Amino acid sequence: MKKLLFSALLLVSSVTVSQAARELPDIASLVQREGPAVVNISTSQTVVNSGGVPGLAEDDPFNEMLRRFNPRQFQPREYQATSLGSGFIISNDGYILTNTHVVGNADQITVKLTDKREFKARVIGTDERTDVALIKIEAKGLPTVKTGNVEKMRVGEWVVAIGSPLGLENTVTAGIVSAKGRSLPSENYVPFIQTDAAVNPGNSGGPLFNLDGEVIGINSQIISKTGGFMGISLAIPIDVALDISRQLREHGRVVRGRLGVNIQELTKDLAESFGLTKAEGALISAVEKDGPADKAGLKPSDIVVKYGNTPITSSVDLVRNVGASKPGTKVALQVWRNKSMKTIEATVGETPEQIANARPGRSKAGGNVGNVGLVVAELNPAQKKQLGIEYGLLVQAVHGPAAKSGISQGDIIIGLGSENLTSYPQLAKALEEAKPGSILNLRVRRGNNDMFIPLKVGKNNDD
Repeated sequence: MKKLLFSALLLVSSVTVSQAARELPDIASLVQREGPAVVNISTSQTVVNSGGVPGLAEDDPFNEMLRRFNPRQFQPREYQATSLGSGFIISNDGYILTNTHVVGNADQITVKLTDKREFKARVIGTDERTDVALIKIEAKGLPTVKTGNVEKMRVGEWVVAIGSPLGLENTVTAGIVSAKGRSLPSENYVPFIQTDAAVNPGNSGGPLFNLDGEVIGINSQIISKTGGFMGISLAIPIDVALDISRQLREHGRVVRGRLGVNIQELTKDLAESFGLTKAEGALISAVEKDGPADKAGLKPSDIVVKYGNTPITSSVDLVRNVGASKPGTKVALQVWRNKSMKTIEATVGETPEQIANARPGRSKAGGNVGNVGLVVAELNPAQKKQLGIEYGLLVQAVHGPAAKSGISQGDIIIGLGSENLTSYPQLAKALEEAKPGSILNLRVRRGNNDMFIPLKVGKNNDD
């Protein structure tokens, strides 16, 4: 009887193991089929080192002093910088998708296939906003990947990453889709796919596959405190990447729509103050004079809740939908204004090339301001021209109450409440006259967006 029972248990155990084996993903077959279309990318770049003390600007007085005593240290030197990344072939005649940060500044690009063949590649085009790049090698009959439908992808699905982490070619890792539509503070155009598949430096530009062997994303970034894998990897959705690659191939550049507005996220308190029951929509904080939105009649404090037929639940939704619209397109916007819904038709304009962030330099005036942990400097004429503004203070350092309020290094303070901020003394006076514990409403430009940040001030405010 015991022998019969033991045999039955063995039978049940073997059936259970067999079922589990059938339910686990067949990653080995996927890699065998799709792996040959994944490539290793190595780049080299000539870098000129101007010498001097690392971290100091060339025109820093300390560098100037050292230059007189040790001129040899300040002789320009050239050296070759190399880097490694990944990519995947999307056409059998040699078009390859990868990241802009992999190939953007390269003097020479070498693509290595899994069969050990190597090719020199040329850049067809790059897009810094999405970090997508298209390169080309001269070859025919190459293996290619299949692309999947990101809309059908579900959180919790298995995914597989193939690439060259830390230079280790053809490395395979697996995980699941942790989230969809992730946004980063520095980038609103890309609804990232979050995954826990192990991705490290060198995986950049490589494909993220679903279990059908279809590419659903380009591995692009990791969120890490150490610089290595910590379970949070981000991939650019393949539909976004393919649209960018098509434009790069056809036009050599990417064209995006624009309305000419600054927007901010609608919080619960803001929604209630505007008479909305839900905190859904994009709050317009500023309208560019004579821009598409201004011509259409949009105003600050308008809340866009629908763009064409697409509901707008957050500010990111509006950014992505406008950016994806072809310039010249007429679109109907549903707007909440004065506690009632209004339909406004706007003609989408074209986004100009991205303006570089202002960097600290020699300014007319500036320094520690008030007792709130804020170091600012007036913008010089070149910075004002670059940013397209006539006034403002550059935040050079931030700590204490200013940091807690949400102000960041690199922000441009352009207003005090409804007033334009035109000088350092103006801000210093406002902080000096502020009563302890009072709130000073700063209007801040961050990137291409304007926003209001409430700063708690006071003479004894050291928190």
